[in-house]
Amino acid sequence: MRKPALAVVTVAALITLSACAATPTPVFWEGFRDHPHGYLTKENAPDASAFLPPPPEAGSLRQQADVETYRATRALEDSDRWRQAAADNEIETPSAPRVFDQALGIAFEPAQMPRLTLLLGKMLGDLETIQTPAKQGYFRPRPFITEPAATCFPPEPWLGRSGSYPSGHAAMGWAWALILSELAPDRADAILARGLAYGESRMICGVHYASDVEAGRLVGAAMVARLKADPAFQADFAAAARELTQARKAAR
Repeated sequence: MRKPALAVVTVAALITLSACAATPTPVFWEGFRDHPHGYLTKENAPDASAFLPPPPEAGSLRQQADVETYRATRALEDSDRWRQAAADNEIETPSAPRVFDQALGIAFEPAQMPRLTLLLGKMLGDLETIQTPAKQGYFRPRPFITEPAATCFPPEPWLGRSGSYPSGHAAMGWAWALILSELAPDRADAILARGLAYGESRMICGVHYASDVEAGRLVGAAMVARLKADPAFQADFAAAARELTQARKAAR
């Protein structure tokens, strides 16, 4: 994640589609600073610090296993999986869900699926709301801070100042996978596998421990469950389903 919270002003994420013969080209955000807010508010969103167990204690068997996994995955440096993990660092731009292209069986093109793109993007805003209390409250140091070693991308200074537990990328990858697998159930196996791999990339990169990734998936699942009860999300989900169905038919 690029910052501890998305306390930014959202610019227009999407131009309203008109009934004119010439459909306007959707205008999307570019990154963190103009990223759209989520569907939920702090008052009605789940609080990860209230339902997540604490991270493993220092010296515990689970913490030892986390460290051993961190050390073992350093051996993947310069491998194809290492490079994929580096590419999976992208999470903020409208095209970030392209990591699911192969799993979906089509290219994720934001301009062709604007409501789906916006829905997936707004979920990142909700994730920040849900996970921030746990990240700040537990403030588990990241593995490359505790034990400096190779990472699959150069960590920016803010990353070391952000808590390791839970993993936001793991939460987002799993949440996206849950949504996309519901929209394309015939591709669910591949989509869910890719969502898991997206989270595992954080462990391979050396910026999260394995238990951070597992906790992140709990956060992602909780977020999806809450969003499914939100009327605005429901409306966008229905529109996104129509877009993806049309895009998949056009790709055949």
